[in-house]
Amino acid sequence: MTSQRTSAKQNQLAKALKSRNKNAQIPKSGRWLWFWLGMSGIAMVSATAGALLAVSLTSTPLQQAQLSPQDEAVFDGDRISGSGLKFSELTRPVNLLVMGMSVLPSDLTNPPTELQNLGYEPQVNSFDGLADVMILTKFDPATKKIAMLSIPRDTRTEVVGYGVKKLNAANVDGGPALTAKTVSNLLGDVAIDRYIRINVLGVGKLIDALGGVTVHVPKDLKYQDDSQRLYINLKAGKQHLNGDQALQLLRFRHDELGDIGRVQRQQMVIRALMDQALNPTTLAQLPKVLNVVKDNIDTNLTIEELLALAGFGVRTNRANMHMFMLPGRFSQQNEYVASYWLPSKTGIEKMMSQHFGVESTGELTEVNSRSLRVYIQDSTGSDRSELYPLIKTLEDFGYRKIQISQPWNEPLQVSNIIAQQGDGENAELIRNVLGFGEVRVESTGIIDSDITIQLGKDWLQQKRLFKATY
Repeated sequence: MTSQRTSAKQNQLAKALKSRNKNAQIPKSGRWLWFWLGMSGIAMVSATAGALLAVSLTSTPLQQAQLSPQDEAVFDGDRISGSGLKFSELTRPVNLLVMGMSVLPSDLTNPPTELQNLGYEPQVNSFDGLADVMILTKFDPATKKIAMLSIPRDTRTEVVGYGVKKLNAANVDGGPALTAKTVSNLLGDVAIDRYIRINVLGVGKLIDALGGVTVHVPKDLKYQDDSQRLYINLKAGKQHLNGDQALQLLRFRHDELGDIGRVQRQQMVIRALMDQALNPTTLAQLPKVLNVVKDNIDTNLTIEELLALAGFGVRTNRANMHMFMLPGRFSQQNEYVASYWLPSKTGIEKMMSQHFGVESTGELTEVNSRSLRVYIQDSTGSDRSELYPLIKTLEDFGYRKIQISQPWNEPLQVSNIIAQQGDGENAELIRNVLGFGEVRVESTGIIDSDITIQLGKDWLQQKRLFKATY
């Protein structure tokens, strides 16, 4: 980046941007005081709730699967939470494999008699089918960060002992232990400490127990499958969804992006749930919420451990909650008989090294501004010609691969600068160049981008300053 700022024009731009950033800053007087008071209050409420609940907690995992000693050994069984009244404190980094299960009667060897000959296939409260959702989540008390890696169900990989196939079949072949081993191998032998499987029926109950979720539905979603009595009918726009409606949003994958688009919508819902549900009040209600969904959950986590993870989530700054998607690409039409998400070994190695502490086997190539793929989505209705000063500013700082994409249909107050591939540092550099916006490390931008800039109303406030530069 240093070599990009040597010309007189770049120095002039840098001075103008520095001045603009200084004038645009919000006064910070009192912020830290209120921040620490708020965090102290959260800690006190969490401790009080923990003390009141301690007597009712148990060290028995909420486990419905019977794992062999060999399968249990796949997971690190060392304690992850404190003892005594500190049981709700996370004591070490934890990698949790989350699996969302969608199981039909035809997936089972011996389906319940009452579910046979119905003329359609209803969802079954079981964990023996395909894992439609897989998210490896790292809770790290040392860095005070949470990292979530979504792994598409159609990822082509070797399922240990069963050959190369789609990753979601690993649960059918060998349950959570085989899935964990396969995921670990795919991700550079990352350690997996615990797992949790939740049935799709439980997801709806969980969202209802949390009071629903307010989220922006990115576009009209409509799909009908009479064989499952699956009916999806959602209109675009910001709305409060109950459990059934949220499941419609989470399960839809019948557009040009297929399961990858579904992963993006899952991240949108996860972000919305974190924003509204991870608070001391919800933490105190965790045993009640678990009681609602316990029959739909299988995990080797104990309630104490669940409470420790939830408590860590409450105390984690939202800017330190990062969401990624497994680097890769769609298979070509004639490449394989089935359609796959083909993982990128180089991309995975870089992501696991940066965010999950997995040691790299080779030298990682740094991404420079000239090769960075930057896509712009406007949510303000501005004419494309009005974006030229912004594009010119980025070009003067060395960015060469800039594209204007389809407008973003959610009205944004603050622009999102999305690190689509998990590269938060380069997203922060672009934010510093522009002088506005909020960096988000998640995979909800343009699939082919490194950085997606979704312009909001703060861009309108800055637009005249960009025009004045040229």
